[in-house]
Parts: sequence; C-alpha cells; structure tokens
Amino acid sequence: MSNQQEKEIEDEGISLLAASPSSSSEGSSVVKEEGGVGGMWVSGREAGGLPWEEVARLLTTDPSSGLPSREVLTRRQIAGYNEFSEAPDDPLWKKFLGQFKEPLILLLLASSLVSLVMGQLDDAVVIMLAIVIVATVAFIQELRTDRALEELKKQVPVTCMCQRDGNLREYQARELVPGDIVHLSIGDRVPADMRLTHAVDLTIDESSFTGETEPAPKTSSTITTNSYGSSASSCATSVGNMAYMGTFVRTGRGRGVVTSTGERSQFGELYRMMQEEEAPRTPLQRNMDALAKKLSVFSFCFIAVVFVMGIYQGIPIQKIFNIAVSLAVAAIPEGLPIVVTMTLCLGIRRMAQRSALVKGLHTVETLGCVTTICSDKTGTLTKNEMTVTCAVTSEGDECQITGVGYSSDGQVVFQSGYSDLANEALTKLLESGAVCNNAQIVGGNLLGQPTEGAILAAAIKHGIYNAQDKYQRLEEIPFKSETKCMSVKVKNKKTGEVEWVMKGTVEAVLQKCTHYHQNVAVLPLSREKQQQICAISTEWGRHGLRVLAMARGTSLSEMNYLGIVGIMDPPREAVRASVTTLQSTGIRVKMVTGDAQETACAIAKAVGLQVRAGTVFSGEQVDGMDERLLTRLVQEATVFYRVSPRHKLRIVKALQQCDEIVGMTGDGVNDVVALKRSNIGIAMGTMGSAVSKEAADMILNDDDFTTILSAIEEGKCIYHNISNFVQFQVSTSLVALSLIALSTLFGLPSPLNPMQILLINVIMDGPPALTLGMEPIDDDVKLQPPRDTKKDLITRQLVRNCVISATIIICGTLWVFRSEMSDGMVTMRDTTMTFACFVMFDMFNAMSCRSHSKSIMELGLTSNWYLFLALTATMGCLLAVVYLPFLQWIFQTEGIHISDWIYLLCLTSTVLIVSELRKFLDRRWEVRRSGEPIRSFWSNGKKASGKPSWMDAV
Repeated sequence: MSNQQEKEIEDEGISLLAASPSSSSEGSSVVKEEGGVGGMWVSGREAGGLPWEEVARLLTTDPSSGLPSREVLTRRQIAGYNEFSEAPDDPLWKKFLGQFKEPLILLLLASSLVSLVMGQLDDAVVIMLAIVIVATVAFIQELRTDRALEELKKQVPVTCMCQRDGNLREYQARELVPGDIVHLSIGDRVPADMRLTHAVDLTIDESSFTGETEPAPKTSSTITTNSYGSSASSCATSVGNMAYMGTFVRTGRGRGVVTSTGERSQFGELYRMMQEEEAPRTPLQRNMDALAKKLSVFSFCFIAVVFVMGIYQGIPIQKIFNIAVSLAVAAIPEGLPIVVTMTLCLGIRRMAQRSALVKGLHTVETLGCVTTICSDKTGTLTKNEMTVTCAVTSEGDECQITGVGYSSDGQVVFQSGYSDLANEALTKLLESGAVCNNAQIVGGNLLGQPTEGAILAAAIKHGIYNAQDKYQRLEEIPFKSETKCMSVKVKNKKTGEVEWVMKGTVEAVLQKCTHYHQNVAVLPLSREKQQQICAISTEWGRHGLRVLAMARGTSLSEMNYLGIVGIMDPPREAVRASVTTLQSTGIRVKMVTGDAQETACAIAKAVGLQVRAGTVFSGEQVDGMDERLLTRLVQEATVFYRVSPRHKLRIVKALQQCDEIVGMTGDGVNDVVALKRSNIGIAMGTMGSAVSKEAADMILNDDDFTTILSAIEEGKCIYHNISNFVQFQVSTSLVALSLIALSTLFGLPSPLNPMQILLINVIMDGPPALTLGMEPIDDDVKLQPPRDTKKDLITRQLVRNCVISATIIICGTLWVFRSEMSDGMVTMRDTTMTFACFVMFDMFNAMSCRSHSKSIMELGLTSNWYLFLALTATMGCLLAVVYLPFLQWIFQTEGIHISDWIYLLCLTSTVLIVSELRKFLDRRWEVRRSGEPIRSFWSNGKKASGKPSWMDAV
C-alpha cells in the first residue's frame, strides 16, 4: 500500500467503535468484566507505566500465541468492532425536508399559505414553485457532495498482521479486540493503540497525531509517568513504548498487545471532542436570518400603513385588508432564495474546478468573510516530506538543492559557481549519504526514515542512482541515541577497497574525524576547521534545519570529513506569495503547530509571517493564560508551537471571541477538533487523515495552500453577486408595489393587467436576476478586505441605490401610462406601452446592478455572457408578447410602431445613465475622502473608511 493511500485512510478504516458505556466501570482506566473475560481495556498512560508482561496479564492474553478465536468473539460482543461509531444517515425524504428550515423559506411558506387562503392562486403557485426549486437544487447539491465524500472514503481495506491461536496471519483491522497481539513492520499503519512488547530499530511517524515532523523512536521498556507526563501539556500525549492508532511505521519492526480500540483510543478521544463541538452558522446564514426578520417587520408595517391610508380614503375594511396582505406578500422576494442557492452552487462548481471540494452551500461564501487563517505547519504549509535544501563540502563549496520531497524534481545550484572539483566533492558527499542509508524511494513514496529519504532524493537530483549497488555491505552499526551516528562497512565491488562510511550529527562525526579533503590534498582536521564547521551547523540550526555530517575512512577512529547537509520540511511552492496576498487584503495568517520553536519560526519566516518578540507562544504558555489574556494576545500572535488539540481549540475560540471569522487548516487527527469548531475548517485531500476530512467544511484535493486564496476570492465574489441581485430585486419590488398601491389606493386604473404582472414576476425578472449571480470575479472585489459580517445584507448604500432606481422607473412608467391614457380610458395600447416600458426599465436596471461602483463600460457589455443571453431572451419574449396574435390575446397587448420603441429606449435608458453618473460621483467622493484612487485604496489591504458617501443622506 502506498504512502498516499495510507495517508488518505489514516483512521477511516482503523478508527473503531468503543464498547458500550454500560460495559465500563466509571473512573477506572482498567476495565474488568465478569465471566472470565478478564481486563478489557488499559489506558495508554497506565500501559506505558507498566511492564508489558503486566499489561498482558491484565488483558488476559498470551504474548506468544495471542487470543483464542472463541475469546475474540466473546470480547467483540463487549467491545464491538474496531471502528468509530457513526450516526445513521438520514433518509432522503428527511434530507429534502431539512431544506425548508431556513427562516426566509419559512417566511415564503407563510406568504404562500396566506395567498392561498385569500384565493390568490397565481401568487401561491409562484411562491411554492420558487420554494420547491430552492429545496430541490440544495438537495441535489447535498447529494452530490455526499457522493464526492464517499469517493474520498473509498480505500484499500485496512489489514494488519495479528497472532491468534498461535498462528500469525492477516486480519481486517476492524476485527481487532483488546488483547490481540499485532506485529508491525516498515510501511504498516498502526491499527489500534498498542503496548509494545518488542521493538527493533522501531520508529513511528506520529506527525498527524503530535505535529512532530521527526519519527518517534519506540522501545518496549517500561516508562515512568514522570518521564512523559510533562509533554502532555504541550503536545498530544505520546508515550515511547506505545504505538497509536493511525500512525505510520517508518523503520524497524515491532510487536505489541492491543490495549484500546475505537473511541477508547487516543484518536477516539479527539473524535469525541470533535462530536461535542458545534459548527457555528455561517455569516451568510445569519445575514439571511436577519433579512427574513426585517422582511417580516416590513410586511406588518406595510399592512398598517395601507390600512391607515385606506381608511382615510374611505375604502371598505375587507378590501383594504385584501390589498394590504396581497402587497405585503408581493414585497417578499421569492426569487432571493433561488438566486442565493444557484449562486452558491455555481461557487461550489467553480471551486471544484480549482481542486477544492466544498461540503455545504453556505461554506464557500464564508471564505469571503474570513479574517484570520490558523494554519497547521506539517503537511499544510509544508509537504511533510523532509528535503535536503543545502550542503557544504569539505572543500568549502556551498550549494543549494531545489525541489521538495522524495521526487527527482530539482537541481543542485553551486553558490560560487560550478567547477569539476566542487562537483566531485559534492558527489562524494551525497554518495556517502546514499550508501550509509537504509531507506528506499519507490514510485515517489518513501520506505524508511524521512531524513535518509531526503539524502537519497538529493543524491538522485545530483545524478547519483543506486549508489548502494556499487558496494557490498559487510557490517552495520545502526543509529543510536547514545552515539548519534550510523556507520556501515562496505566493499567496493570494482576495486575491492574496504572502508567505513558514516553519517550523523556534526558533533558525533567530527569526534571520529582526523582529516579532511582540500584541493585534492588530505589535511589534518584542525580545531579552527572544526569550529568553522560547527558555526555553519549552528547557524543552519537557528533556521530550523537538521544538520547531518558525512565521513569515510579505513578506520572508525580515523575518518575523513566530507561535508554537511541541511535538511528540513520546506514550505510548499507559492505558499509565500499566497500568504503575502492574504495579508495585503487584511487577512491575518497564524501558524499553529506541534513542532519545535526553532522549526516553527523558521518556516513562519520562510512563508512571510512576521516573527518578532511577543508574537510567538508555546502551548505551555497558552495553558498559563486565562481567557481574558489569551483573547488580548491571540490577535497579534503569529506562531503557536508545541500545541495540542486542546490548545488549538482554545486559540480558535479566543479568536472568535474577538469577532474574528476563523479558517482553520490541517491534515492530521490532532487538527480535527479545531477544524470542527472554526467558522470554516479546511482539510488536505491527498495527505489529510480521513477524520480531518470528515470534520472539515472544505477539502483541498491538491493539498495546495494557494487554493485557499482562490476560494476566498470566490467567496467575496459570491456575496458581491448576491448583493447585486438584492439591489435589483428590491428596486423592482419597490416599483411593482408602488404602482399597484398608488393606483389602488387613489382609485386610478391599474397600469398593468394581472397576466402582465405575473409575466414580469416569473419570466422577465427571473433570468436577468439569476444571471446577476453568475457575474465573473471582479479584480477589485478580490482585493477588498474581508466583509464586515455585522453589516446587514441590505445596507444604507444599497437602499439609496434602490430608491434612486425605483424613483426613476416609477416616474417614467407613470409618465408613459398617463401620456397614453389621454382620453381617460385604458386601452390595450396603453397597457402595452406601459408593460414594454416597465420591462425595458428592468433590463437597463439589471445592467446597472452588475456592480455598485464600476461603470458598465469598465465591466464590458458581454463579460457576463449569461446576463447578455438572458437580456436577449427577455427582449425576444417581450417582442413575442407584443406581436404574436396568440400571446396578444392572453396578455391583452397590441403591436406598436418602431418610433414607439425608439421613444421607450431613450426613456428607459435613463435609469442606467443616472446609475453611471451616481457611480462616477461616488468614485470622485471616495478619491477625495481617501486621497487615492479606489483600486489603490483597496489593494493596500485597508478597510473602507466607512464614512458616508455624497448621497447617503438621501
């Protein structure tokens, strides 16, 4: 199984169901069961502090032969399968009905019911049709997302080598029970929490669990609580003699007894924490809730005003009531939920094309509101693949090595220029590292230690392939924490020469070296030369690099120093540019990692974060802060290191207390709680664990941090387009309400007949309104700061724009109607001219609503191709209604002359002309206020001044 496959399924198939709560004894870490089953669970902390023989006795298992099959079945009845419990999926009908719970939808349902009771069947049908469309589109999108998530979960079944009945064979990981004896080897995924009974050169990659890049060495020895208890506060609890579910065996082999399965494992604790956290409602959902409340209040106020005016005019109460309720129902924009849903669906589709899977409709818009991104380091800002980035040979030649990870992509760049001597020295250095090495790179996937894989990759980039094939290994002294070096004795297959090759820490290797190469000569290794080498190593260490030295010689006591290499998990390509762009638009980026301070700060500087005094805090320092102090410091902080899942959760909550909209990125199991709690959780799709994908709101299929930038731009565009539609819809509704209300209350003839009004609501407003949500991303919108989520969807500026447009349309339409009705009688020509005037006003109004600030000439007439087609179709529909006999009979219209069309064109275009003039004056006002053009003002990442514009007083 490949590394990529393993990482994708990190704990999906190996995360298990805990036994029922009733089977455990509350407050006890070792749970006893009656009936001869013996101990059923032992906590990781207790198991680490006990000899493995005692753990086996508590679990009533034989380490040499394992559990009997009959005993396994008995324990499974108590413990259940080794998998996380998942809530049963809702049936399809329940998912569909769940789409109707939003306040705006409920308000529309109430409006439809009122219309039905009052006998206004056409209004009731239109509103119900809108509701069904919204629910159906949202339902289909949810099903499509569910299917995409199921595709992510598809995986090779997770298996493990387990010993039962004295036989070692392969079993499904979900079948494990406490007491099973599991064997581990290189490349295996640990299937459950285990107390190790044997460990030979065993190291386990726990980066997804603790955030540490380096694999953790494992032992079978007993570890006292004091030796690891201190680490519990700074990172996820990891014990040296325990192997944890979902972690990955990098080197060596081992064996252990299963102590905990499912939700009783360490990962299970994080899973329960994730379930306890509630994801907050998105800003757009809150805006829509507020809009629904305001529309409700507006409807009641409108009814009251119409009542008063009707009584004043002497109109019968029953008639007043019918008029008032009808108008109040008409005031509710039934098209708004459709446009919001369609716009969000379009955003999800665009994001899918950019390698991002968005789970919820409202999630993609939330990205446009994000003010702070808390990013994990390992696997998110970096690839979690160690890489040799620099080297210095014994000749003093410095070089940089490009490329990331364990592929051959990259090259060696000599800092002082290429020479045959420098190339030969580097070749000898990297070849020695490749020979004194136990790792393998197969198909771009590493089997072995990451640091050894990094040296192999560097050798390949320099053109050194299969270096070990040139030598016969005679002896090996493995790396130990005491010696801090590895040595192999090899024989050259061509020359027969026998020599030792060594790699290790700079201090350990220099102790064994007596000479070094300089200009082909072999010189004694003086104290000054050693100090020079150590100074370079120390400087590299300050930048977060792990430094290894290489040496060769005929004796382990008289080695020749060859040089040093610097290894790190470097940032992903283009991450720095993305971070810089995010910061320029007013979005804070913070690193939250379980790694060490030096490494965390080095990567933070490399990606463009400002690292200075008072901005870097450890998990231990977070523990020592009360909520008030943490809330005050968290906004200015840029790096949090040595943090546990609990710390990440506190950091996210503290930022939310400061009214920040928090995006949390992560790929490991230690990120899941913060992913769930944040406003938008972002998981890595390729290298991310299955649990992190489950907890997240968005999954980056390409694991590229720069995709977040695209998603944020998309989120800003979506809200911008929704706002444009609301302006169009509100202005249109104001016109329709005003025309009907004025004509009814003052006893005037209706300028439009019922069928014409229905056509305007369903067809004429529909396509143009929907296509406003498909407006392409505006470059100016990209550079705007995150929107203020406290700001309502209907702002003062939007109301002002709507009033201006509505006033022009009302005056123009009434002018046409009054002019045509010169004889005091309403004819078909009168209503036809009024109808055509209203529709053409709407078309020009739609064009003006494409942007609050940019001219139609700047946007381009056909840049939104969908709107162009919709307006063309609307004009075609209008001509058909006016000239086709069958439609003339339905809508009571008649043909009009070409001069009438020219007259209407000149009149109705005034709404667009006035809008263009308003935008021009707004920009001039903004320039005067800010002292610079509006685009430059936004591109500096500053928030808009918030001061009223020249017509806000209107």
